[in-house]
This record gives sequence, C-alpha cells and structure tokens, in this order.
Amino acid sequence: MNLKTVFVLASLSQGWSLSVTVFGGSGFCGSRVCKMLVDKGATVSSISKSGAPPKWFKDEEWTKQVEWKSADLLSSSDEALDAVVGAPDAVVSCVGAIGTDPSILLKGNGDANKAAFASAMRGGNLKRAAYVSVASEVDACKENWLPEFFKSYFEGKIVAEKAAVDSVGGDTSKVCFVKPTFIYGGDSFGINPPRVNFEYGAGVEELLFLPPFKIAADLTPGLIKVALRPPVCVDSVAGACAKAALDDSGADLPTLDGTEAINAYSEYPKSTGLTDALKWSKEKLSEFYDWAKVEVPKAIDTVQQKIEETKK
Repeated sequence: MNLKTVFVLASLSQGWSLSVTVFGGSGFCGSRVCKMLVDKGATVSSISKSGAPPKWFKDEEWTKQVEWKSADLLSSSDEALDAVVGAPDAVVSCVGAIGTDPSILLKGNGDANKAAFASAMRGGNLKRAAYVSVASEVDACKENWLPEFFKSYFEGKIVAEKAAVDSVGGDTSKVCFVKPTFIYGGDSFGINPPRVNFEYGAGVEELLFLPPFKIAADLTPGLIKVALRPPVCVDSVAGACAKAALDDSGADLPTLDGTEAINAYSEYPKSTGLTDALKWSKEKLSEFYDWAKVEVPKAIDTVQQKIEETKK
C-alpha cells in the first residue's frame, strides 16, 4: 500500500454494520473499492463474472473478509441475480466495457449496470449508490472527435446513470457519480484497456496540473482538451466511491466531474510523481558522478598502462 492510499483510507468515515455490494469488484477499480470498504469495517460483497479476488490482491489478508460472488449481469434472470445481490445498504458499480463493437459497448456499459442497480433496488434496503461514469469533457467529444461506434459507449453510460438514480427512488441526492477522464495506477502498463502504472501516471498528473497546461486545456477543444487534463489515480476514484457508499450523514452526494473534483472529495494528496522522478534522477546522476570520479581515472590509467606496455 502506498502512502497516498493511507491518506484516502483515513479520510473515509467508519462503515461499521453497513453492507455494501461492489459490482465489478474483481476489477482494477472495484477491487480497490472493496479493500477500502473492508478497511473501514463495512460488510462487503463483490459481484463479478469470475467471483474471485484479482491476481494482484489474491494473497492479501483483507480479501478473506470479502464475500466474492459470481454472476453474469447480462444473462442472469432477475431471480438468480437477486439471490446473489441480496439487500445491501449501498452499492458501487465499477462495471464497464470498452472496444469497437457498438453492441458490446451498449450492453457492457448500459444493460449490465441497469440489471445490477435494478436488482439492488429490489432488495428493498438500498440507501445510496455510486457509479464510475465518464467525464463530461470526454462525453463532449462524441459528436465530432471520436469514431461513430463510441456513441454506444456514451449511450450506455447514460442508461447506467439513469438506472443508478432509479435504484434510490429517483433521488439524485443519494447517488454519487464519479466521472474521470483517464485512470492510472497499479504496477503495469496495458493496451486493452489502456492503462499506465502509478509512477508514470502520477508524474503526468502533476505535470498537467501546472498552470500552463491548465490554461492550454481550458482554451483548446475536444480531445486536445481531454489529453491536457490530468489523469486520476485509481486509489482516488476508489476512495471517492467508498466514501459515498459509507456516507450516512444525510448530505447530498456529489457529482465528481474530473480529476480535481474527485481528488478533493476523496481527499487524495496532491500528486508528486514528477517531483519524485526529478529527485530520483538527480540522485542517480549524483551517484553516477561520484562513481565516475573514481572509476574513470582508473580506466584512463589502465589504458595508459596498456599503451606503455605495447611500446616496450
């Protein structure tokens, strides 16, 4: 666990006796939501196709405190799904799909979430819901900046957002929409879905929060604007979802549109990835310089000795 995750966990309210179901809980973001909820004392269930903890967390102690359940949101009957979902106090959905097939995008983002939220509502105990959607600035690119098939992705997100609101009786104050542009984190890079690791992403986040990039992003259109917006760490997204699920204060739950809003709500510390990288580079250069001061003269002496030996 990195230090920033500790800060996020410390910001969450206690979750004793609250039951929370995480749809997509075996995934990149959902698994971290499960961990944060467990750490705050909630009773946590994860629902995913695999029904198992992800490989990057499988040996960690907290996974034993999650009830890992398997269900296919698109093919399960209402009765079968209801038996798995039960009657949670709150739900978080990190379910989503990417690709180029419009049908898959619509079903994976829309229909799957619609089924999940509907089942949670039928449980009769649902008080709050959180859903990881997509930033409005990304959505604004669908008309003129993205291929036609992407429209199904955004249509699916709209269906899911409506389902989330419907699940709590149409009361938008009981739903938290977390809307990132690009999420980074973990230890590896990926292509499908596109992903960069924590160190790289944290550096980009700090860089793009600098005033010149912020001004440029505000002035530029479409995907150029989106590309210049800071990405958000998966721990911050998960922290925001967990905080919303555990928030029994009665206050309206927020819509968190973009990295700045997500970080503020989750109380995620300011990224220092770029500063850390520069500090590391400086330290390595200093170490190289100290090494070179000793080893280069030795190498020169050795070469000179060889030259002298060849002259004899």
